[in-house]
Amino acid sequence: MYSEEHLYSIALRECNLIGDINFYKLVRTFGSAKNAWQQTRKEYKKIDGLGYKMVADIGNPDHLKFAENELTFCEKNNIRINLRHHDELPKLLNECYDAPAILYQKGSFDDLKQKVSIVGTRNMTSYGSQFLHDFFEETQSCNFASVSGLALGIDKEVHEQSLQKHIPTIAVLAHGFHTIYPSKNRKLSEKIIEEGGTLFTEFNSSRKPDRENFIQRNRIVAGLSPATIVVETAFGGGSISTATFANQYNREVFALPGKITDKQSQGCNHLIFQHKAAAISTVKDLIENLGIKKPKAKMKELFSHSEINIQFSESQQLIFDIITGNPKISLDEIIEKTDLPSHKILPIILELELLGRVKSLSGRQFLAI
Repeated sequence: MYSEEHLYSIALRECNLIGDINFYKLVRTFGSAKNAWQQTRKEYKKIDGLGYKMVADIGNPDHLKFAENELTFCEKNNIRINLRHHDELPKLLNECYDAPAILYQKGSFDDLKQKVSIVGTRNMTSYGSQFLHDFFEETQSCNFASVSGLALGIDKEVHEQSLQKHIPTIAVLAHGFHTIYPSKNRKLSEKIIEEGGTLFTEFNSSRKPDRENFIQRNRIVAGLSPATIVVETAFGGGSISTATFANQYNREVFALPGKITDKQSQGCNHLIFQHKAAAISTVKDLIENLGIKKPKAKMKELFSHSEINIQFSESQQLIFDIITGNPKISLDEIIEKTDLPSHKILPIILELELLGRVKSLSGRQFLAI
């Protein structure tokens, strides 16, 4: 089931100072993990940016012994070991410059099915829960797989809603397969595999769910999909890092706006305000923007017309009329037409976005909806 290359890949990745980027650099230089293991310390000067201190731990027999035990663990637990330098990673994840050198997998995985990453706070509110219910209700006949992080709150709801609607779901873990964190989600993780879904982790069986692992995990959640949806998050929430990775990978990011007084919406609102995410106005528009196959059922709007048909203030009306009359107008063009500075215009545009009347496009362009 496993090759000699799996053995040396695990041993090499276990070495001090050899992260995913340096690992990939080594195997490209020497042709394989085995060659890198055997030759790097002698020929490290061939590689720019690698000093002796960085490669000194390569060849340590303790790491090779660890790798042997890890292969035994993986075999006993039916774990697949995907190697990046063998092109075994999911296609979109492999495009990321910092993709994991090794990705451990349990369950089945269909790389041809489009992925949608959905993340959010552990402290989910009824607002976030209702959005997820509506989203999965309207996409249950769509051909896609959901991706999340198996945490409590939004992540758990994403996986459970997916299972209820018979949508494949992918959970990315922040630890090795020797455990499940939080333990409350153990049965959920088993159900994901039973229903044809996938568990992924870059961490071997020695790695516990340490704090720093969760940020590292989030880049895989973002990297697996062409689009990430942030449902609810506070300022500084972990989901902000997922959105940041998605932006770095040039992937789409969507955020669910909420009241500025609601703590669990403040992170989403801030992403929208900074133009790091597009505001979600209706489930219908979101599904169209995601590009997944439209469901047969008629889709309802997230916010009803009675909620968004409100009286604009004078400044809101001015900006809205300009955007309506000039589709895809840029911020600079709005400044030119109004003689207002950007710091006065942007808060008004955010208000219109939160009302579901304006949509932000890339390049600081705007469209009335």
